[in-house]
Amino acid sequence: MSSEPSTLARLSMSLPADLFRKLDMMVEERQLPSRSQLIAELIRHALAAHEALTRPDEMLAGTITLVYRGDRGRVRHQLAQTQADYLREVISAQHVFLEDDQSLEVLLVQGPAIRLKELSDALRRVRGVQQLELVTTTALLPPLYDASKDGPAGAAA
Repeated sequence: MSSEPSTLARLSMSLPADLFRKLDMMVEERQLPSRSQLIAELIRHALAAHEALTRPDEMLAGTITLVYRGDRGRVRHQLAQTQADYLREVISAQHVFLEDDQSLEVLLVQGPAIRLKELSDALRRVRGVQQLELVTTTALLPPLYDASKDGPAGAAA
């Protein structure tokens, strides 16, 4: 987020009463200070999803969260092979074992929207994957490595 103060614009909207009650319940359950904060978050998610669909070359960062059944390592091996095919997009991976021979894996990813969608689809096709969700944002990671220098991005030569 920028350190500069942002200007605010007011939005007036009408909602069906039932939806309005559910919105207020969500604000209360999440202990948010206002409806505005929740609505802004929902809009940010919708905009990132829209960017991914309408601008396939747009650079996005995000996470892919997977839940899968173990099956003696076969699934993990296939997931690792798929990730290797997208080496430029997969920044890091975190894996934990869950109960009942299940695993949870979270990938930190960055790249063109179309490549992140292709990666998600390829992972989803691995037999044993039970849940997969790609969450993106248009805010990007800083360059991790600058090949024109001898060290990490921004390091003095």
